[in-house]
Amino acid sequence: MTNQEQANKIAPAKRETKIDTVIALLKRKQGATLDEMVKATAWLPHSARAALTGLKKKGYSIERDKRGEVSCYRIMTGA
Repeated sequence: MTNQEQANKIAPAKRETKIDTVIALLKRKQGATLDEMVKATAWLPHSARAALTGLKKKGYSIERDKRGEVSCYRIMTGA
């Protein structure tokens, strides 16, 4: 393959990671419960909680609320 052919080659699409899945859940209007994050990622609950902590450290503003009797988390977007 020539250099020109390599330059014209399109980069493959980025594979969605589990943390991308969690972020998408947290950005929904209703947010996500811990159980929803666990089911979507196949993580254990302590791993899902650790992911929330990691997102906070990366600068995401995460709000905790209640959905009935269950804690619900969501990413707060800027104004």
